[in-house]
Amino acid sequence: MAAAARWCAALLLSAGPGLLTLAQAAPQAVAHAAHAAAHPKPQASQPSHPAAPKASPAAHLAEPCKQWVPRLPGLSAAQCSALKLQPSGTRSVQARELWMGDVGARNAPVKVLVLGAIHGDELSASTVALQWMGLAQDNGADALWRFVPMLNPDGVMAQPARRVNAHGVDLNRNFPTPGWAQEAPRYWAQRTRKDPRRWPGNKPLSEPESRFVHDQMTAFTPDLIVSIHAPYGVLDFDGPTDPPRRLGRLMLDPVGVFPGSLGYYGGMHKGVPVVTIELPNAQRAPLLAETRQMWLDLHRWMGEHLPAKTASAAQPARAP
Repeated sequence: MAAAARWCAALLLSAGPGLLTLAQAAPQAVAHAAHAAAHPKPQASQPSHPAAPKASPAAHLAEPCKQWVPRLPGLSAAQCSALKLQPSGTRSVQARELWMGDVGARNAPVKVLVLGAIHGDELSASTVALQWMGLAQDNGADALWRFVPMLNPDGVMAQPARRVNAHGVDLNRNFPTPGWAQEAPRYWAQRTRKDPRRWPGNKPLSEPESRFVHDQMTAFTPDLIVSIHAPYGVLDFDGPTDPPRRLGRLMLDPVGVFPGSLGYYGGMHKGVPVVTIELPNAQRAPLLAETRQMWLDLHRWMGEHLPAKTASAAQPARAP
């Protein structure tokens, strides 16, 4: 306290006689200012989180498979390296690269954006996105697929893995749905009782990871978005067309509409169908046969319901 007061007084002396007179007339104001500087008030709307782990200096530059294989369930180094992921040019809060990969012809009639691990503690979501990328390389020429297998790398790489990003924001509540400024904070406070795992942030698109998805929707203009989650073991859908009734063992069971969610923003506000896959287990990937069946069922639905019908939806795909 005394040191802070001396620092404030020295600052006032250097600022000029006007401020010095003010300080002499009201010394208690100096002490109050020093105390406020030493003890800033936290923002009322932001939940308390443990300190986010720091990324190592070279972590965002390393080839992603070296980081991912030890972390993700059911993923081998050979599977991962065969995918030839590319840097997107966008980094997470902790400067980890958001890796992506395109599969298929540029002039394909349908464009699909596949996102994994928007929640960092849903590790199996990244594995399935990568496995689907391998399937697309074998049998994905009927569409242009853009895979972002790990949207929240800071959450995935935290110890333990965290749902939120390094700013403590639930990325799937950070999209600019209508009325977000009123609805998202109210939903968080009243319905989740200020659950820190579901904090929507101070404003929509406040995070580099959610802005990246928003930019992809604008630049890539997908006809379909597939967002892979866990662990509820159901299939959800938002959008202007009939939903798929099942993908593999996952049956359609809508989970509701949430302010700031990608399904609400993309499917209901922007009119882009959003298929949300909820895998049964966040820590264990499904068997390759089940991953393949979900892929085939999605192709079949795409061929029947997307505006530009896919040409080879019924062709069998090989597991990676």
